Amino acid sequence: MTAADGTVRTAEPLELSVVIPALNEVDRLPPTLVRIGDYLGAHPDWQPAEIIVIDDGSSDGTAAAAAGVGLPNGIHLRVAEHPRNCGKGAAVRTGFGLATGRWVLLTDADLSAPIEELPVLARAASRGSVAVGSRAIERRLVETCQPRHRDLMGRAFNLMLRTLRLTRIQDTQCGFKLFPGDLARALSNVQRLDGFAFDVELLLVAGSWGFGLKEIGVRWNHVEASRVLAVRHSMEMFGDSLRLWWWRFSGKLAPRPEALE
Repeated sequence: MTAADGTVRTAEPLELSVVIPALNEVDRLPPTLVRIGDYLGAHPDWQPAEIIVIDDGSSDGTAAAAAGVGLPNGIHLRVAEHPRNCGKGAAVRTGFGLATGRWVLLTDADLSAPIEELPVLARAASRGSVAVGSRAIERRLVETCQPRHRDLMGRAFNLMLRTLRLTRIQDTQCGFKLFPGDLARALSNVQRLDGFAFDVELLLVAGSWGFGLKEIGVRWNHVEASRVLAVRHSMEMFGDSLRLWWWRFSGKLAPRPEALE
């Protein structure tokens, strides 16, 4: 059934929502949607499912290209658009708020971590924990390494996070995480960071609410044409990390919602 706003409604609850933030991904996104759709279509345990694309103010026709992709029966596609570029964190917040599945998978438009790694996360996840894909736990699984300067930036950022006692996760920025659906929707109501440090905020808040964080090594390939600008985004992430530190140690993190079981 299709609602007046174009949203597909199903008679049975969705098992999985796949949230994909996208910015100027007109070339990479359609093959990604086909690959995810084919995988989910071949695995009935994940059906019915939905793929939610959040076009974060693209200028290249990303939303239209995504909307034109056909998916197998039982896999529904939803495309939402931000009128301007708001940041990856903002796109994820929108996607989590729209997700209706029992589970919510966050993945990147370039599928650096292939969708075939979903069972790896699923084996680790539970209704009381988040499965966090990682490039740091088992580096032998990293099939194509990112440039040296990007790798050093990532290691330095995670060292800073551990120094600030914001996390024990060794790789917060891998874009492949599986959340219980109720948790993802609750997080969308309280997440504040719009930039790339949103991953840290989500994990920090989930942990403060009593959810476990299980870091799991996944296969990963570096894909060129990253949207990360080294100097600008590093400064933003540093500033946002200090904000998170202040929010945590001043008691300003959002309290756990009473309705969240």
